[in-house]
Amino acid sequence: MTIRRIALALAAPVGAFAFSVALSSLVLLAVGTSPMEAWLEMLSYGSRLETLVETGNRATQLYLAGIAVAIGFRMNLFNIGVEGQYGLAAILAASAGAAVDLPPVLHVALIMVVAMAVGATFAGVAGYLKVSRGVHEVISTIMLNAVALGLVGFFLRTWLLDETDTTLNMKTPEIPPSGRFPNLNGVVETFTREISRGRELWGFLLVAIVVGVLFHLFLSRTRAGYDLRATGLNPFAAEAAGVDPRATVVKAMLLSGAVAGLIGLPEILGHAHSYDLAFTRGLGFAGIAVALVGRTHPLGVGIAALLFGWLDSAAPILDVVGDTPREIVSILQGVVVLSAVVAFEVVSRIRRAAEARDAAEATRSSATTSGSPS
Repeated sequence: MTIRRIALALAAPVGAFAFSVALSSLVLLAVGTSPMEAWLEMLSYGSRLETLVETGNRATQLYLAGIAVAIGFRMNLFNIGVEGQYGLAAILAASAGAAVDLPPVLHVALIMVVAMAVGATFAGVAGYLKVSRGVHEVISTIMLNAVALGLVGFFLRTWLLDETDTTLNMKTPEIPPSGRFPNLNGVVETFTREISRGRELWGFLLVAIVVGVLFHLFLSRTRAGYDLRATGLNPFAAEAAGVDPRATVVKAMLLSGAVAGLIGLPEILGHAHSYDLAFTRGLGFAGIAVALVGRTHPLGVGIAALLFGWLDSAAPILDVVGDTPREIVSILQGVVVLSAVVAFEVVSRIRRAAEARDAAEATRSSATTSGSPS
């Protein structure tokens, strides 16, 4: 029984990834590129320490994005507005951090609180519209994305622009050293070697791990987490049991937005120290894919974030060596998501059929035992 459960648990992700690699290989053959050479080149480049550091940095942001989306998914809420929430939170948090000069711990804490408050507030608007006016969260969050990105552009050109900057790059004022997050290079180099090319492993990785642990404890050890899961599974039964579904919707959106507000901080606190035109975009939509592949479980989301982060970090070598199109990685990521959704559904049906069969056999066995003469 245990072996079968493990096999079913591994069948979906392994099958989805194998199918994705096979389909991407066919695409490579269609464009006249050797799939074996392309994969070996990516594997060789992706196994270097500097590439692994970049993988960790990208996975940190993807993990936070995946957790933000997963919180909504656990309640059948589709927070498509993570993209706008983390962008607006990043620019306001960076500006707040640049405007004050506090002791290091308090300075970083202030920046994080501002980012979480902005993200939660913006997501809370969608939650309020859903429970008060019946506006579907997909529609409201998509529209709020446009509002958030418009506000970011307006702030960056006017009130929050660093007037002392003489470059062509529009950015906010830099955060003082007391508001920057230390890197983890010293820890990594203790067990490996010196990290070259100026690469730094962002220390915010530790914060992302803490967020994942807290998310797991929240869902499995708290009343609020139980209410959230129960409402997601069956809102009518949850309401009959005394759970207020309207309040739970708002709480879930606030919590999702608060985590979304942290997505841009690894880059701002660990590398750029300000918000500028080079700020990474698209992580909110990538978080949807990460949450789907990770099945909204903190551990699964972490594995998916590492996979997507590694693909993003190893892809640039395809532009440098050979004639392999870099876009093959985007194809691979898209197929991973689609095949993972299909594979998990197939495995889920197989598991339900097996459980029903086991229950029927147990019932027949019990009936036979009770009907036999003593």
